[in-house]
Amino acid sequence: MDTSKLQKRFAELLDVGDRIPLQGRDSRFAEPQAFYNWSGSAINLLHGVFGETNPHYLRLRDELSRIGNNYIDERQLNACRGMFLGAKSDFDGGFLFDVKRSIAGELFGDMVALAKAALDEGHHTVAAVLASAALEDALKRFAESNDLVVEGASMEQVVNALKSKGLVEGPQKGLLSVMPKIRNHAMHADWDALTPQDAGSIIGFVEHFLLSNFG
Repeated sequence: MDTSKLQKRFAELLDVGDRIPLQGRDSRFAEPQAFYNWSGSAINLLHGVFGETNPHYLRLRDELSRIGNNYIDERQLNACRGMFLGAKSDFDGGFLFDVKRSIAGELFGDMVALAKAALDEGHHTVAAVLASAALEDALKRFAESNDLVVEGASMEQVVNALKSKGLVEGPQKGLLSVMPKIRNHAMHADWDALTPQDAGSIIGFVEHFLLSNFG
């Protein structure tokens, strides 16, 4: 998700919404064509960014559904603009990515739990594969949430990108350097090169990384 493009689109639509002309004298109402052009784009953006179960999207959708006969009074116009502004504020504040990171953490946590169970049952190669997949995806999501472009990058390239931006430091930085080697053995079926200790090492690391960055 390109945050800069989305921020630009939010700003554009906020400006368009503020410039919707009002008509009438005694009873002021929005010019219908301008309003519907704006509201269609606004509701589409909220749906695409937040999803169909998000309160911002649902409130704006419900407010729009109450408008009839192309008559949008000033109160309704201001309500719709206020809802859009609230969604923009949450997006600008990073709330969207906090939610995504929390969900991602739960999903990856499940994979780590499976990896730990496999290791306990003596299947260290299976454990290494599961933990490697979780770590690789987690690293990419963490990088993307910090505006790094890592699509198609190897784990080693992602690790280097995170290091260059100072996103991993201290003991975690040193431990992370050895993870791509274990990952490559696991994902390339180089089973003889993997030990139970390797599996335990990558499980412990990804567990700590998830707690630190997706908790």
